[in-house]
Amino acid sequence: MTETSINAFSIARVLTEALPYIQRFSGKTLVIKYGGNAMSDASLKASFARDVVLMKLVGMNPVVVHGGGPQIGDLLQRVGKETRFVDGMRVTDSETMDIVEMVLGGQVNKNIVNLINQHGGKAVGLSGKDGGLIKARKLVFTRSRPELDVPEIIDIGHVGEIVNIDTAVVDMLIQGNFIPVIAPIGVGDDGQSYNINADVVAGKLAQVLSAEKLILLTNTAGLLDKEGNVLTGLAVAGVEKLIEDNIIHGGMLPKIRSALDALQGGVRSAHIIDGRVQHAVLLEIFTDHGVGTLINGRERIQ
Repeated sequence: MTETSINAFSIARVLTEALPYIQRFSGKTLVIKYGGNAMSDASLKASFARDVVLMKLVGMNPVVVHGGGPQIGDLLQRVGKETRFVDGMRVTDSETMDIVEMVLGGQVNKNIVNLINQHGGKAVGLSGKDGGLIKARKLVFTRSRPELDVPEIIDIGHVGEIVNIDTAVVDMLIQGNFIPVIAPIGVGDDGQSYNINADVVAGKLAQVLSAEKLILLTNTAGLLDKEGNVLTGLAVAGVEKLIEDNIIHGGMLPKIRSALDALQGGVRSAHIIDGRVQHAVLLEIFTDHGVGTLINGRERIQ
């Protein structure tokens, strides 16, 4: 067999492996949280865009929610604005919120939209303020300290939590064969803007859209056991045990909590995948082995 024949055979095998997944997920909504290295490396950005476009072309409905923490930090540094974090959350005063909104709703969002469109898709950018998509309120953050009888309330500014998601504008875009790209900014009843964790927005949006899958791109290979091995498939109870044993901790914990909330809300599966791998989304959805951790939502949280 010639090298050309071997390559052709490999391509055919990949396509036949993908076929049942294409059939299974055609017409289904998949919410993808896009962030980390996949947003900063040129080749990874291009492969992500092609993945999303292909998903749409074979009948799936991808919805992208993006972060942008490093880009916000870069601009704050350039304008001489100090960045302060409390338990991983950016303290967001009014001036910082203006920059957050400009970077997330403008620069980052439109770059992703442009990238998808360049690769043959039809993407439309939104923030949570558009069409009343994300109603939010100020997040009340408390911290317990041994010397205090009651938890201390810490003001972290315009950081929000979701009150309600109205998917009318997203539904309209999906029906019009567009790919929604959403910046995680919400608006309060008083018109105030709030910066919301993108993982939380993706998880809640997946619930409200009754999505088939929630896919979270990370800078890790997936969920790891004590020995550092990737756990490829887990039930909800197994994930809770990893949290209880402090194997899942730190920055991964909010992502996992978001995923578990989505599964509780009816999403069929959540995927923690390695965004540092080219075509990570396609490999996870269309192949038998995947590139991360799948959490099965059929076993609901009690």
